[in-house]
Amino acid sequence: MSERGDVVQPGSSSVAQPDYWWYAARTELLHAGLAPWLGRPARVLDVGSADGPSAAWVLGPHQHVAVDLDPRGLPPGGGVCASALALPFGDATFDVVAAFDVVEHCEPESQAVSELARVLGPGGRLLLSVPAYQWAWSDHDVRAGHHRRYTRRRIVAAVESAGLRVERTTHAFAVVFPMFVAERVARRLRRTGPAARLPHVSPPLDRTLRALCRAESRVLRRTDLPFGSSILVAAVKPGS
Repeated sequence: MSERGDVVQPGSSSVAQPDYWWYAARTELLHAGLAPWLGRPARVLDVGSADGPSAAWVLGPHQHVAVDLDPRGLPPGGGVCASALALPFGDATFDVVAAFDVVEHCEPESQAVSELARVLGPGGRLLLSVPAYQWAWSDHDVRAGHHRRYTRRRIVAAVESAGLRVERTTHAFAVVFPMFVAERVARRLRRTGPAARLPHVSPPLDRTLRALCRAESRVLRRTDLPFGSSILVAAVKPGS
């Protein structure tokens, strides 16, 4: 989901490459880090559903509503084309709101987080992920329509400012972090020609990266991670 005011920017790369290793790995890491807060909801809102491959674990017998600014990201024959800055739902409509790699696309940030909180009922859970470290900003962020990258302190402050109580915040993609740093350095050094939308990985490297992230997911179920290219947040709206 990409927003710059009311201007649609290029959408998630997962629309074109849903089987890319990063999306498969993120599915496992999000599930490992945030699944305890899914619970048994009656209604779930999936904001930024273009990244559906990473949010498949939130599906279930409950009502599931998908929202994205990019109609290509909506499920066939369903979903709502709308902005996270003005969600077309009443107050306290959902038990869980998932917004994976959405808030960094939104300006102002405070309005987006307030909207996510507004549509949560009392006791509802907000599940977020955002990209980490402003120093890692690159042409990829520009192409994706990002406004910012995050520290744990900044995303926690944004969520708490919307009246929610943060119950978990952790980094993810720690085990492949050295590769992430090297790739960002390479992007800065490369001055000629456009960068690839997603870095190419060979089949053997693809299998290795997925296996490393599966191992990390087992650790993430037990403890928070101090570094990594993504940040995961679970927060609760106070109330009964």
